[in-house]
Amino acid sequence: MSEPPSARTTAIPTLPPRILEVRQGLLKANDLLARELREDFARAGVYVINLVSGPGAGKTELLARTMTVLRERGRRVAAVVGDLATDNDARRLSASGAPARQIITGTVCHLEARMVRTALEGWNLAELDYLFIENVGNLVCPASFDLGEHLRVLLFPVTEGEDKPLKYPTLINSADVTVIAKYDLAEAVGFDRALARRNLEEARPGAVVLEVSARTGRGLESWIELLEGRRRDRGQSGMAGKAEPS
Repeated sequence: MSEPPSARTTAIPTLPPRILEVRQGLLKANDLLARELREDFARAGVYVINLVSGPGAGKTELLARTMTVLRERGRRVAAVVGDLATDNDARRLSASGAPARQIITGTVCHLEARMVRTALEGWNLAELDYLFIENVGNLVCPASFDLGEHLRVLLFPVTEGEDKPLKYPTLINSADVTVIAKYDLAEAVGFDRALARRNLEEARPGAVVLEVSARTGRGLESWIELLEGRRRDRGQSGMAGKAEPS
């Protein structure tokens, strides 16, 4: 006589920690390469910004406007752009007159340090003041992958809703600056500025937050000033402890 269903026990097989081991190995290898990239950037004196966001947040539009303004002020800028397919964004950025290269990731939902290193082959980084990295549109995966950048900037457009900081806290906590983007659409979409600010403060107390519209120019000068200030501070800290030439 067979046991009734309620008396049976189902053995749940214990899976080996293979997936975890592979992930840890990938992250360790990425971190080591990112450290090498950061050292290369420091030697070249180039300031590197990693822009992250969900798809359609306006990274390319903000970056095109930013690169144009910086070039008008005599800064030497370039960009590498990550996407699963097409080189559309790189071509849009090249229209600013600055060099831009596309990284096609295929099925990979983020950029990795090895991809950036490959994309930079043949470039003389010492000829640049700024290097922008436009990451793949994703609010999860890019948080785990260091690209050797000095500044990680999260774009949080008004069109995505005020609750995004609470729904995706990992990426916000890994960002140095949050840009509330597409601010020219705030009124049209009923964006609640106070609620968004509260949620950002809850997710990342004391976070640096800017409100920017690349289309109208709102907040653009504050954004440029932040970049120039951070780059200047990085240059000064990079000289700290160095002996004066004899």
